[in-house]
Amino acid sequence: MKKYKHIQSMRLTQLLLVKTFFLLSLFFAPGLLADQHESKETDPSSVWDLTELYPNDEAWNTAREEVLGQLDELKSRKGSLSDGATSFYETHQLVSDLYRKALRVYSYASLKADEDLGNAPNQEKDQLAQQMFSRVAEAASWIDPEILKLGADTIEAYQKEEPHLAPFAHSLRNTLRNAPHTLTDEGEQLLASASQPLQAGYNIYGLLANAEIPWPEIELSTGDTVTINSQGYSTHRQSEDRDNRKQVFDAYWGKWGEYENTIGMTLNSHLQAQVFLSKARNYDSVLQRELFQDNLPEDIYRTLVKEVNKALPTLHRYFKLRERMLGIDQMHYYDIYPPLVSLDQEFDLEQAKTMTLDAMSIFGDGWVNMQRDAMDKRWMHVYPQPGKRSGAYQNGSAYDVHPYLLLNFNGTYDAVSTFAHEWGHGMHTLYAKSEQPFETADYSTFIAEIPSTSLELLLEENTIRQAQNDNERLSYLGNGLEAMRGTFFRQTMFAEFELSLYEAIERGEALSGEKITSMYAEIVRRYHGHDEGVVIIDDAYTREWMFIPHFYYNMYVYQYATSKTAGAALYDNMLTEGQPAIDRFIQLLKDGGSDYPHELLKKAGVDLTQSAPYRALVKRMEETMDQMEMILDKIH
Repeated sequence: MKKYKHIQSMRLTQLLLVKTFFLLSLFFAPGLLADQHESKETDPSSVWDLTELYPNDEAWNTAREEVLGQLDELKSRKGSLSDGATSFYETHQLVSDLYRKALRVYSYASLKADEDLGNAPNQEKDQLAQQMFSRVAEAASWIDPEILKLGADTIEAYQKEEPHLAPFAHSLRNTLRNAPHTLTDEGEQLLASASQPLQAGYNIYGLLANAEIPWPEIELSTGDTVTINSQGYSTHRQSEDRDNRKQVFDAYWGKWGEYENTIGMTLNSHLQAQVFLSKARNYDSVLQRELFQDNLPEDIYRTLVKEVNKALPTLHRYFKLRERMLGIDQMHYYDIYPPLVSLDQEFDLEQAKTMTLDAMSIFGDGWVNMQRDAMDKRWMHVYPQPGKRSGAYQNGSAYDVHPYLLLNFNGTYDAVSTFAHEWGHGMHTLYAKSEQPFETADYSTFIAEIPSTSLELLLEENTIRQAQNDNERLSYLGNGLEAMRGTFFRQTMFAEFELSLYEAIERGEALSGEKITSMYAEIVRRYHGHDEGVVIIDDAYTREWMFIPHFYYNMYVYQYATSKTAGAALYDNMLTEGQPAIDRFIQLLKDGGSDYPHELLKKAGVDLTQSAPYRALVKRMEETMDQMEMILDKIH
């Protein structure tokens, strides 16, 4: 997962939300919880080298102060955009240079903070970087309104007169597109300064979920006493002992239930804030606002939800297969997470590199050599260690350096898959920077997960082909099947639920914790076939919405599902068309953020407003189950 949010139009008032948005999004990445009990951080080659950003903290602080020192110059240019093409260009170049420096400052502070969340000085650096972004946003808030006052004709004339404006063409086009939703410079400055208080809902949720709730302890059948916090829940819900799983679910959701009213009010305050912001910017809805940012058709969201609902029988077939493989008579919600086939197999980092490069050979020597060279450098923080942030991500914010990758590599196949996925982001960043100037190198969130998903599928298919026996093959097929369930169906379920919350607020309805639970219960039970007896979901478990941090960052979860869909479609195109589709795929990476994501993806060969890509993914899921059932029938 990329660590920063793409902002095509230089709308710097959004930058304060960058850190919050992407750290949250790490939480549900598959197979990424850090094992804090064991650390392999003894070899410096497995730890990233941040001196390539700044040689030391003093140099970082000097760079931060330089950014802040230029803000008066930016403010002083207010009113200068009408002074001609040269002045217009100089202001834009100043903003671009500030943004470029600020991202490098932010990257260093963020990466240092994630090495050890208990290191107070590094956490303070991270806060200083966020404050810096807030001040940059306020200082730049006058620019968009002033551009709009000039109008499209003047901007076009400036571009013809001043060739140095070429890298800004797309952002200028996007700013003009935003005219109906851009306020006066006073209004923009007011919203920029209000960004922190409007995030109160998220901040309160984070404090409750991570620090204030006293999590229960339970004794497992092994005799071990474990704390059922978010990490304990994610770990022990996979237990092969069914009684343990139920015990974990009951303890975790029982504790969450004690806070239903508080979390309900907290989420409601966030929803209300987003509806207010949408109205303030003249949008008809939060959905329209969120899709408008990347110029995405609303049909993408609506088609995804419609096609997933049509495909629920396929999801229910998967649950029946899971029921068969686990040897149980009736699936319950606590039976979803244990692995279908357990393999006593461990991979080291060198094997992960070899497996990834082997799967990437479809792209040719140029790709493989570039990736091999990058993987052998100190761009990764590889292993778990106490205090390190869980999850995995790629941070490509510093345009003048290289991407950095945080991993928590633990030797499982999931860890290898995550390794390939994050290097998909890394290669995306490297290709984009090789072809694009700073102003168009960053790619949208909507695009970001798509190539990485394709690379995961390449690894998965390559691993299945090389499996040594039926158990191995079943395990890898099961991993792929579970990824489709978790990403395509589950994330769409979240997206449908989130949209229903915003639409309720927009209709003027009141939302309590109890009301939100009832809304979630209807959706989660429908998706899992509760009424048909496919998966039984107890009342306590319908409070699951309380544990999902994604609902605090606005219509994001659907992009997991669209990414999975598009990534599979790109992969299928490469298999059926060969080199032309491979060339289009690599070109998608090289294009960076040079156009709107929907247009870039269509050029690569996938249109997510149509039903075909979603139905193809469902077909892939059916075919995977066909393979697994054939193996099971042969074994038994």
